Amino acid sequence: MAGGMDRTHSVLNGVRECSPQAELIGIHDGARPLVTAEVLEKVIAAAALSGAAAPGVPVQDTIKRAEAGRILETPDRAELFAVQTPQVFEASLILAALTQAEQEGVVLTDDCGAVERLGMTVTLTEGTYENLKITTPVDLVMGEAILAWREQR
Repeated sequence: MAGGMDRTHSVLNGVRECSPQAELIGIHDGARPLVTAEVLEKVIAAAALSGAAAPGVPVQDTIKRAEAGRILETPDRAELFAVQTPQVFEASLILAALTQAEQEGVVLTDDCGAVERLGMTVTLTEGTYENLKITTPVDLVMGEAILAWREQR
């Protein structure tokens, strides 16, 4: 299987390689190697019921929306979640959503966005702060600390 010129194309290529008999397709970011079985079980079960699900955790920081270096607003933190992977979808739904995004030239940062563009709702399941995305040297240190902590439990 070949990748793509951006995330949307790469994921779509992967989805197209899945078995036609697949009912659900899970899409997981390789930069999140610390996902737990509990997170997987919850998101798969929710997607089986609703057609689309993703784990998430409440944001801990105050978030600001800004433009040109000036703060425009402060969204209510109680309504904000950091969405993680794996994101799990009914197979035909994610195929249709990603195909439409590709046809319209839309580049997405996550696969929920493709489904949301179709007007569909994605169920949010309980993620964990341990399921961090390792993209910086500091993230790697935190990931190593999580692994050491897990060994001690």
